[in-house]
Order: sequence, then C-alpha cells, then structure tokens
Amino acid sequence: MSSPQARATLWPTYRFARVVERNYTVYKRSWANLLSGFFEPVFYLLSIGIGIGELVGDVTVAGQSVDYRTFVAPGLLATSAMNGTFFDSTLNMYYKLTWAKIYDAVLSTPVGVADLALGEMGWSVLRATLYAAGFLGVMAGLGIVDSYWAIAALPAATLVGMTFAALGMAATSYMRTWNDLDLVTVPLIVQFLFSATFFPLDTYPVAVQYIVQVTPLYHGVALSRDFITGNVGADMLIHIVYLLALAIIGAYIASRRLGKLLTP
Repeated sequence: MSSPQARATLWPTYRFARVVERNYTVYKRSWANLLSGFFEPVFYLLSIGIGIGELVGDVTVAGQSVDYRTFVAPGLLATSAMNGTFFDSTLNMYYKLTWAKIYDAVLSTPVGVADLALGEMGWSVLRATLYAAGFLGVMAGLGIVDSYWAIAALPAATLVGMTFAALGMAATSYMRTWNDLDLVTVPLIVQFLFSATFFPLDTYPVAVQYIVQVTPLYHGVALSRDFITGNVGADMLIHIVYLLALAIIGAYIASRRLGKLLTP
C-alpha cells in the first residue's frame, strides 16, 4: 500500500531524480538494450537517404534546394528521439504498472505519484537525447551537417522526446491488456511514414496536409529540419510551443491517471 507521503504529494519534488537513478541502475548492466532503437533510423538513412537519394536528387525546402539525404536526415533525427521514448513510456511502463507492481513499491517510499511520473518521463527523455546525439554524430560523419545551427537540433530532439514520453505515458495509463499496445504503436508508425519525413508536405493532398500538421512528429521533423538546413525563423516558435503544449498536457494526464491507478 502506498505511503501517506505518496498519497499527499500532488506536485513533483527533487525525489523524481531517484526514479531516474533507479532506471539508470537497472540499465547500466544491459547497455546494449539502450542501443537497440538507435540503429533503425541509421539504417533508414543509409538505405533510403543515401541509396534512394541518388535517384531522387534535390528537394526544395522553404525555397532552398537540398539533396535528398539532407532532407531525410532531420526527419530521422526526430524519429530517433521518438524511438528513444517508446519502450520506456509504453511497454516498460505497462509492465511496471500492472505486472511487476514496481510502482507500488516505489510509492511505498516518500516518492510521490508526480515524482514517479516526472522521473519516468525524465528517464525516457534522457534516452531519447542519447539516441539523437548519436544520430547527429552519424549525420556529421556523413557530411550532412552544413550549418552551425545544427547543434540546436539536439535540444529540439530532446523536446520531441519529452513530448512523446508524456503522450506515451498518458496513452499507456489507459491500456487494459498487452493487446492495447497496438493502439499505441500504430499511430507512431503512421506518423513516421506520413509526417513529411520522406516527402515534402506539399506532395500530399490538401486535406491530408492539414491532418499531417496536427501530428507532433511533423512539428519535430520541421523543427529539426530548419535547424539542420540553417533555415532559422520566427515561425519555428509555432513548432516549439505546439510540442511543449502537448508535453504538458500529456504529463498532466499521465500524472492524474497514475494517481487514480496507484493511490487509494
């Protein structure tokens, strides 16, 4: 049963860092698992960005002509951040919540529900940042990074990771069985394919364009692409505010849901 301190905690405290520390302790002996989601976008970059890119040629982005691999790479950078949060904020969270009952044990300490939610999200964001940093290094090694603004793509990817971590946790808190995991993974796959990662937005029908622009990954891709290509402008604030708003909403829902599920 959760402690009185856990039940009374409505706002996160410094104890959320203990949750991050706990996850680090678990993973430091199985670091290979941390790398599993990193390679998928790298393989896409090598096969599609470079291989198919030789056939596609240049793509126009905001009036600027760039080669196809430079167009695709920022989208895969945002995808690597999304992948970095997926396992911990969905499958792993559901396991801890319903099967291993780890969260019940955590809440028997002074750690509160808000600390737990923020700590789990913080660990997911840390993992996403590691993925994005590694992928950005691969891009630099392949000569794709041409602008000094590209360094800002890393905090942009961190923001993408934070958004998907919060939304993933919120969605997972409503899961009833393992089969419900499909309801979480399918939207991610759809976003990966249709968030202007591989094709410019204007290639889609107008009606589809509106739908694409609602997805969080689209804003992450657009933000990363602007930094990588050096196309920095005030309109980037739209992407940042949109992602921040979704992250706050997702974190709030996840915290409230965990409170209902884990405390009397």
